[in-house]
Amino acid sequence: MKPALAVACLGVFCALSPHVFAVEEDSDLPEWAEARVEPFRARIGNWVDSTSRNIDSFFGGDQSSSADNRSYLRLGQEIDWMEGEGTKGDISVRYRIDLPTTEDRLRLIIESDPEESQGTLAEQGSGRLYNDQRDRRTSTFGLDWLESRDKRENWSNRFGAGVRLRLPLDPYVRFTSERLWDFKDSLWQLESFNRLSWFNNAGYSARTEWDFGRPLSTNRHLRFITNVQWREEEDTLEYSEVVQLNQRLNRRSALRYSAIAIGESLSNPRMTNYYLQTRYRRDIHKGILFADVIPELRFQREVSYDPRWAMTLRVEMYFQRELQRDYFHF
Repeated sequence: MKPALAVACLGVFCALSPHVFAVEEDSDLPEWAEARVEPFRARIGNWVDSTSRNIDSFFGGDQSSSADNRSYLRLGQEIDWMEGEGTKGDISVRYRIDLPTTEDRLRLIIESDPEESQGTLAEQGSGRLYNDQRDRRTSTFGLDWLESRDKRENWSNRFGAGVRLRLPLDPYVRFTSERLWDFKDSLWQLESFNRLSWFNNAGYSARTEWDFGRPLSTNRHLRFITNVQWREEEDTLEYSEVVQLNQRLNRRSALRYSAIAIGESLSNPRMTNYYLQTRYRRDIHKGILFADVIPELRFQREVSYDPRWAMTLRVEMYFQRELQRDYFHF
């Protein structure tokens, strides 16, 4: 695959989105495919929702039937090509069982991909891939205690503890704090996410993220994102800077343009990776089936910053009773 093919694939999607589908339905699927997808989606989505609510009612009581439940199951098929390395494919499964009424401000959570399993910032790369970033053998089962604070007015804190479900069992404790500032007479917003974690088998880790952004128009949003991370396993301070321009093409399509730089070390700081990336996302069917096309140009220190092309094609299906279509945070 050549860079021209990556650009061509993206161009086809972009050409279709704003014009051909200017007046569009909720689905790109033919009728015969929609007739098969919808019953399957409804059956699995209702099972995910009812299962989580039944577990929640056992612990929390009758309010589980009306509480906001964010449980989901996501199935994905990913095909990745990297210049010099060829093509590979993988299937991903992610889930989260959310039990909001277990106790007042106490929430029981079961999830497949804890943040701490994502590895170093260098291992995470540009975020283009899902499957090579996470240890899929790990899931967590734990309790989170949430403060009833609005993060626009105060720091909103969350304390969590539980166990990573693998052998040997891996207990953990985490503290998360979030804050959001709105600036008077300005469209700029600053959001902060901070987490300190301890896992028995991996030790301590700390991460802080600062997201500064504003809408440029009704369909464009600019973001500057700074990440700093330290993990006891590597004992190296890492940092990344991301500039994103998110553009909503229409009701069901969006583009993201990103420039990413990753560095490490405090005593001898150096940049290790640079990425230029475009990501196209299309809601193929009614907020449950999505397609991503992600061409990327990489400059990595380990190969003397020689430019290398990469391309990822991804299809995902979500099973959840209610879905959020927030294309600026895909």
